[in-house]
Amino acid sequence: MFRALLLEKEPQFQASVQSLDESRLPDADVHVRVAFSTLNYKDGLAITNKSPVVRAWPMVAGIDGAGTVIASSHPNWKAGDSFVHNGWGVGETHWGCLAEQAKLKGDWLVKLPAAFTPRQAMAIGTAGYTAMLCVMALEQQGVKPGSGEVLVTGATGGVGSVAIALLAKLGYQVVAATGKTSEEAYLKGLGAHSLMDRAELSAAGKPFQKERWAGVVDAVGSHTLANVLAQTRYGGAVAACGLAQGMDLPTTVMPFILRNVRLIGVDSVMAPLALRQQAWARLAQDLDIAKLESMIEEVDLDHAAERAQALMAGQVRGRVVVRI
Repeated sequence: MFRALLLEKEPQFQASVQSLDESRLPDADVHVRVAFSTLNYKDGLAITNKSPVVRAWPMVAGIDGAGTVIASSHPNWKAGDSFVHNGWGVGETHWGCLAEQAKLKGDWLVKLPAAFTPRQAMAIGTAGYTAMLCVMALEQQGVKPGSGEVLVTGATGGVGSVAIALLAKLGYQVVAATGKTSEEAYLKGLGAHSLMDRAELSAAGKPFQKERWAGVVDAVGSHTLANVLAQTRYGGAVAACGLAQGMDLPTTVMPFILRNVRLIGVDSVMAPLALRQQAWARLAQDLDIAKLESMIEEVDLDHAAERAQALMAGQVRGRVVVRI
């Protein structure tokens, strides 16, 4: 038997920690013991049933996990190996990692970098790994520390917090967009040079605005993304990875064809293994562990659903690590 946060649809939706028999675990070639998981935005959507994230029922929640291998028939994994898992539809179509045990495909797993403990890896989680992918995307588009200001939207969230810490350590001048002015000390502690009120970006704006940003990491979408595109400097780039405000994009072609602005979509769920390995290697190199620790709120499995509710209510700062 193992304990897990189980999501059930019938007779009505509920999310509860239950003891389940190992025989119920899905087929996969690596059987793991999960030490830590985390709460990402998608986990929040699933656990609160705010969006149709879950596509097979019942479902064990948790798109991320870190721990050790119990048994494996995959050639790259053996008992005792330490792993990190992010995405791949786990917690949506395949039982997830908010559980003491899971069965996962070896092709989905990344070796735990020596620089991180399982707890630290889950403090990073999909949110932080996505932030690294966004930073790498901006670098690939030629956005350099000397290019000008870089904006991070949704700054107190998981993606935003890690993005600020990464960009600051790499030498970028980071502006944090947030609706939580009380978090100024937290954001500047992560490395933000200055703050701006998210209200300046969240309403409908002109399709073409004064140039400001050399690059942007956006986890918000909707009018916010439209406005930052309209404010991005000639030749600048915007890495978009989220839809916290909405999935719409009320913009025009003007920033793209008159300022040569590039909009890069960043997906973390189905990213190929080589890119994942590169991102985790960069995180081990470029993320300040002390700043990571300042982002962490740790809870146990029994309180994960409660914190998911708080996450969706905008009451969580940084990263929630779930101790399994």
